[in-house]
Amino acid sequence: MVDRKILVMGLPGSGKTTLCRVLAQRLNAVHFNNDEVRANLNKDLGFSVADRIEQARRMGFLCDLVVRSGGTAIGDFVCPTPDTRAAFGDAFIVWIDRIAAGRFEDTNRLFVPPERYDFRVEADGTPEFWAERIVRRLRPVFDPRKPTALFIGRYQPFHDGHRALVEEGLRRAGQVCIAVRDTHGLDDANPLSFEDVKARIETALAAHAGRFVVVALPNVSHVFYGRDVGYAIERIDLDAALQGISATEARRNAGLGA
Repeated sequence: MVDRKILVMGLPGSGKTTLCRVLAQRLNAVHFNNDEVRANLNKDLGFSVADRIEQARRMGFLCDLVVRSGGTAIGDFVCPTPDTRAAFGDAFIVWIDRIAAGRFEDTNRLFVPPERYDFRVEADGTPEFWAERIVRRLRPVFDPRKPTALFIGRYQPFHDGHRALVEEGLRRAGQVCIAVRDTHGLDDANPLSFEDVKARIETALAAHAGRFVVVALPNVSHVFYGRDVGYAIERIDLDAALQGISATEARRNAGLGA
């Protein structure tokens, strides 16, 4: 996901690394500092245009590895040209625009301000100030007053079909409430406690943090409503492969019983 691959770019001396250290703590992210990567992994690269592009590609690849494993990665380097930014790959771009020139003349001459960026850091404000605002953009907080889609289920266990269903709900409504029926221990088909189910849901939907909430419900068996209540009740049909995922088989494969 683009919002878990972050590029913090700008001229040398603009404060990238200081901001990245604060941001990495707030996001529990892996921070790849350009100087450290060059010193330990990319000693073969210099500062020619071609080498800068290759450095950007390698930095992007390191970040991609972290994102594929479910983490968040921050690439911290000048990334001075459109070609280097293209080599880094799709990312949430933070442009540190605090100084007019850096300490290296060759980099100053090469540097092209980005035409596209997701967040711009200006001269005033502490790293903590800017990190807080970036985190708000990347990890919104669930707002119970906003229109919300409701999903009710046992989720024993939460599987890819459930995830696809919730993601479609997110696409349609913006945020969702996942209500987990309390059926734990009723029979072999309900081996997981609410906390187990909640943990699995939060892991599976980590990329959508801030756009969903998981709540406990009694063992709701009927849903009634009066007229003109204002709810849109819809069925979401997934493709056949997702529709056919079996919770029974998922439990069996995970050693959770029948």
